[in-house]
Amino acid sequence: MNTNPSKTPTPAADPEADNPADAVTEDTTGTPSEAAPAAAAPEDHVPEDDGTEDAEHDDLEPGPFTEARHGVGAGAAAVVSTALGVVALTGAWSGRVAAERETLIGQLQTSGGSSAAQQISAIYGDAWHATALVNGVFAALALLVGAFVLVRPAFGTPATRPQPAWVRAVALAGTALGTLGVLISVGMYFDLFLALPVAGAPAG
Repeated sequence: MNTNPSKTPTPAADPEADNPADAVTEDTTGTPSEAAPAAAAPEDHVPEDDGTEDAEHDDLEPGPFTEARHGVGAGAAAVVSTALGVVALTGAWSGRVAAERETLIGQLQTSGGSSAAQQISAIYGDAWHATALVNGVFAALALLVGAFVLVRPAFGTPATRPQPAWVRAVALAGTALGTLGVLISVGMYFDLFLALPVAGAPAG
């Protein structure tokens, strides 16, 4: 009788299950864990637009009303300067009234008997000079207003936008008309263009 106990073969332990290094390798090289999408979530997050940037952009752009209002005062002054220059060259009703007044005063002064030269100077010359003086005042105003519009951007607070081109053009026209009116008025007042008539000597 065989008394030796039978030896039952013991199954060999799985080396892959007992090797901790392999377990770590599988865990690190295998399918990513559930924590990976959570870590990548902040990268996919897009910040919401709260409208602050658009509001700041709208504040920087001038509105249509502000754009239309820009240069209104300077434009009005430039138009006034040109109108005054035209009046200085063509004559105003105030100059005509002043001339008629001087004519009436001259007639009253010479009614008692005066020489021909005195009558010419009092009736015609004074009226001519009064007209030149009134036109010269209008011309000087046109020159001053036009020059002020042209040099205004160089003084005071700098403007955010340059002066419109049409404003400068109209102001320049008013300045030119005013200068021409001043020159003509000076020539009229001092009889540089046309001298007063001279009475001829009476026949003897």
